[in-house]
Amino acid sequence: MTVARPAHHVTELTVGQLSARSGVAVTALHFYESKGLIKSRRTPGNQRRYTRDTLRRISVIRVAQRMGIPLSTVAEALAELPEERTPTREDWARLSRRWRADLNERIEQLLALRDGLEDCIGCGCLSVRDCPLTNPYDELGEEGPGPRRLLREPTGAAARGGARGRARTARTAERTAPVADPCGGVSPSCQGGATD
Repeated sequence: MTVARPAHHVTELTVGQLSARSGVAVTALHFYESKGLIKSRRTPGNQRRYTRDTLRRISVIRVAQRMGIPLSTVAEALAELPEERTPTREDWARLSRRWRADLNERIEQLLALRDGLEDCIGCGCLSVRDCPLTNPYDELGEEGPGPRRLLREPTGAAARGGARGRARTARTAERTAPVADPCGGVSPSCQGGATD
């Protein structure tokens, strides 16, 4: 799809140009403006005009939303950028440092979900082959509700090691797993009908 790009020397964009280039609907741009995420000036004819650097702000907003960062958090961060001038690389670097810890935590959670979904997640279902090894008798349920292994803070080599760390953890679990049926035969995995 070809996007109509404003000429490189144009410093202010109409709402239609901003919408076309950013890929964000005009109604969404108006919403962002009402929340203080972006700003415009009004022409004598009462039309909105946006500085060209608004495209970058919108890009940050869109990506942050896709990553699950609340708009209120985005607004707080963008409020620290200068309004009287186009933000510099250093301004954006400051914003990046502010979000770094939160983004790293989100990345860890996404990796845990991606890498752990095929294994026992500690939800209590006891239906995956390694549930009896990693969560015998649903012991992880004592920690609280939900998928306990996905909700834990990642620590140690298993958390950092990806598949190799999980393999080490699985081998350790196999060596230390009880020989007897740990779930009393109540789940399909204990009855030989485990799913992978």
